[in-house]
Amino acid sequence: MSASSQPVLVADIGGTNARFALADTSQDAPLLKESIREYAVAEFPSLGDAARHHLEQIGATASRGVFAVAGRVDGDEARITNHPWVISRSRTAAMLGFNELHLINDFAAQAMAISLLQPDDVVQVGGAAWVPGKPGQPRNYAVIGPGTGLGVGGLILRHGRCYPLETEGGHVSFPPGTPEEIRILEILSEQFGRVSNERLICGPGLVNIHRAICEMAGIDPGQLQPVDVTARALHGDPQAMRTVDVFCAVFGAIAGDLVLTQGAWDGVFLTGGLTPKMLDSLQHSGFRQRFEHKGRFSSIMARVPSLAVMHPHAGLLGAAAYAADAERDAPGVAA
Repeated sequence: MSASSQPVLVADIGGTNARFALADTSQDAPLLKESIREYAVAEFPSLGDAARHHLEQIGATASRGVFAVAGRVDGDEARITNHPWVISRSRTAAMLGFNELHLINDFAAQAMAISLLQPDDVVQVGGAAWVPGKPGQPRNYAVIGPGTGLGVGGLILRHGRCYPLETEGGHVSFPPGTPEEIRILEILSEQFGRVSNERLICGPGLVNIHRAICEMAGIDPGQLQPVDVTARALHGDPQAMRTVDVFCAVFGAIAGDLVLTQGAWDGVFLTGGLTPKMLDSLQHSGFRQRFEHKGRFSSIMARVPSLAVMHPHAGLLGAAAYAADAERDAPGVAA
């Protein structure tokens, strides 16, 4: 079997979990769902060890890979933002015996997934509906998602080709939009100094918002995890309920800012581990109001769809799409 006919090992590496699968780049739906496995990153000393374990578990071999990682890729190296792994592309490739290995940002993969998403993979948030582009039609999309951290990216479609934008937009400064949010910023600034959007819009961000709201109410909430905050909100705790409201409103505001910044008039895709879990809250909150509330551009923003991605393995799907694109770009492969 030639290397090009072998399946590609794809991975989606976050701060908590490592997901692996095989992709058949000759197929219109390249992600091989039966090969998907998930592991805790803390169980392995390196990405290479986790990848080798996966291949052993499913009894497969591969000579090529596309690994999407939750951190900035700088040349040959990537550092996981919320985990101590430091990844060398060349050393990992050598460890696995790969002829070819691509390291990409995890939100480049989330962006690439847009090219393979079907209408039933997304849920509309707000009144603007998504109309997927016709083949060859130019499109500009944004993607943003809270999980362990806050990922931000984009996808440009031109002449039938996909161009993902790798960014660290989750680390831009948080812009408060209400007096309450100004006070939250003041409280978080006392702890962190500079406050980025990721300090609010991610799992730990829920805890940060809740602590600030409790401080304003003169309450000591104790040590909580994100799941504790959402559970308390479901049981009617006023500070926790307000935390979820603020989270959704701020998420909407920065998603709208992202559309303006990237010119992503064709839609923004909401992904990350928290989006499916908080879908009902997003649909019944100030998310869309703050998304659209952009002054002279409010009428335009009302026509921009915001779509919650419900595909359970969007990162792997995007890595598979990237692998297929890379194969089309390979020497000797017809466009």
